[in-house]
Amino acid sequence: MINESIYDFLIPVNFSLLNEDEDYRIGQIGYSLMQENDPETANLVLVGCNEYRGQGIKTTTGGADAIRRQFFKLYHWHNDIRIADMGNVMVGEKLQDSYAALQAVVEDLILSGKKVLVLGGSHDITLPIYRAFAQKRQLIEATVIDALVDLERDSRFAADNFLLEMLTSEPNYVKQFNLLGFQSYFTFPGLLEAIDKLRFDCVRVGRVQERMEDTEPIIRSSRLLSVDIKCLAHAYAPVNTFSPNGFTGQEVCKLMQFAGMSSELEVAFLAGFHQDDNHQLSSMQMAHLCWYFMDGIHKMLHEASLEDRTGFNEYHTLCAEVDTLFLQSRHTGRWWMQMPDKSFAPCSYNDYLMASHNDLPERWLRLQERN
Repeated sequence: MINESIYDFLIPVNFSLLNEDEDYRIGQIGYSLMQENDPETANLVLVGCNEYRGQGIKTTTGGADAIRRQFFKLYHWHNDIRIADMGNVMVGEKLQDSYAALQAVVEDLILSGKKVLVLGGSHDITLPIYRAFAQKRQLIEATVIDALVDLERDSRFAADNFLLEMLTSEPNYVKQFNLLGFQSYFTFPGLLEAIDKLRFDCVRVGRVQERMEDTEPIIRSSRLLSVDIKCLAHAYAPVNTFSPNGFTGQEVCKLMQFAGMSSELEVAFLAGFHQDDNHQLSSMQMAHLCWYFMDGIHKMLHEASLEDRTGFNEYHTLCAEVDTLFLQSRHTGRWWMQMPDKSFAPCSYNDYLMASHNDLPERWLRLQERN
């Protein structure tokens, strides 16, 4: 049950301002929310955050509401997904005040078993979301999708170096960290070497694009996903003037769908969007990411449990003298591989192909190293 005290940190959504004096049509997400907006019964809870001081922007902007404006116009194809919008976290007098407010809200929502989608805020807002897990002393896997590795120790902006605290603070609750989509020419090679020594994984943008399905198991294992708008090429989010290169809109929509399909993932965060372009294409792109996240949740709800083997194809392989069972979902096509302790870990079709050719998949070896 959601603690009533967290509403002290929130400003409710004003639907009449968001729909620009036009009525939502039957079937649109905004129409559904105006009929019922109950976080207690929701599968997915939206929370806005308009704190950008960590990025050097001192004025409060309406980035979260700009995303909502476009998202609420989209049609609700998934009747089994109940959405609630709790509004925007109040911006505090100091940056740390905003951190504390968001942490309190997220912590209570995940304790209540809710899947949370945070809209807006600079990328350092990932830190209070992580602290919500750390407060519970819960080891997590975390995935960041970004063009940069935010470990710039010399920067005065928290958005450029928040990963330092997240990955090195003691006690630390990041069991595994993954960075997807970094662009090599913006990245000092020594940073990647340091991350690799920690047995964390970094995958450059081109590699993700070439083998998109191989990133699905990474996201599936994560409890926290943080997506910076910088990961998108300028053409797909015009307000992002950081780089002409990056992911296409369709590619990030696919990654968000992977996130929604994860039964492990508890919080997803769309970071860095604080203003719109003349044609609202950037907020529309962010809204589409939200829609695909919801689509993934719909697929996850209809996935059979691993105990129900009627929902899976079974493949037995003998790889390097290790008898390994692979499962493939008949509903989503996703793969799992059995580990030596008989547990099942997310994997990809390529992992199965490697094993069938008597090569232990790298994913299998990395998991064994971490255990």
